[in-house]
Amino acid sequence: MESSFEGLERQRAKRRRVARMKKFIVTTVLVFMLLTISVMSFLLFEVFSLQRQLDSLAKQVYVTTDVENESEMVDDSILDDVYQVDNVDNIAEEGDIPMVYLTFDDGPSSNTDEILDILDDYNVKATFFVCGKDLELYGEQYKRIVDEGHTIGMHSYSHNFGEIYASEDAFAQDYNKIHNLILETTGVDTKYYRFPGGSSNKVSTTSMSTFINYLNNQGVVYYDWNVASGDATSSAFTTEQLIDNVMKDVVKYKTSVVLLHDASNKNATVEALPGLIESLQEQGAMILPITDETTVIQHVNVVQ
Repeated sequence: MESSFEGLERQRAKRRRVARMKKFIVTTVLVFMLLTISVMSFLLFEVFSLQRQLDSLAKQVYVTTDVENESEMVDDSILDDVYQVDNVDNIAEEGDIPMVYLTFDDGPSSNTDEILDILDDYNVKATFFVCGKDLELYGEQYKRIVDEGHTIGMHSYSHNFGEIYASEDAFAQDYNKIHNLILETTGVDTKYYRFPGGSSNKVSTTSMSTFINYLNNQGVVYYDWNVASGDATSSAFTTEQLIDNVMKDVVKYKTSVVLLHDASNKNATVEALPGLIESLQEQGAMILPITDETTVIQHVNVVQ
């Protein structure tokens, strides 16, 4: 017959086993939680890091289906005689009213009329940097842009990087074609230009200072952008993402020049436009067309 002492020892041994098991379980759970938190922290860091990289690329990279020579990439030496513009004076301060300029590249297109309808619905004026298109198809769209009070600017005639940037003569020929098309179609002697790919593009095999000097001699001002919607990239953004891409950056600047596109394959841009306008208006922004009074936003300029 078991003594009371032996029974007590068994109970104590059982309690010790239970205590060890509880300790093991608690330790295992804590280790698992710490590992999970560590992994999540690492992943969050990587996500934020990737987002910063994407934000930077979205502002610098211009990828469009119109480019025929995307393979003609060159190194930074092509920018040796230009300098990166520092827009520190454009950083927003408390109390500033955001000045926002919606700009549409690559048109006219099958989406132009709908874009103009939306702008008219909200009584908003924008800027269209247009290319050379068939006047039988798009002649009325060039006219409508101007007739409805929007600013029309040049975005090259052909939008063919290899042709436009081959030499100063090639650039001048293309410039004259788009300038004359706009003048003859709308009566506007426009003095605003946007380089295909922006002034900081790395596709041109000729120094961008060559073309910048040419425009300066013509009395033409070129505009880049400091806010990118993301609709120029090969990534497919939803309408909400396009709006978010713009709204998170316009708060940074006194003057925001927003890069958008007027092309037949940019339906998401058209769908996002009403929400974007409403978001900007809720933010208290003034949405304006580019004029001679607009702060010039440029990525690079000629070294003096």
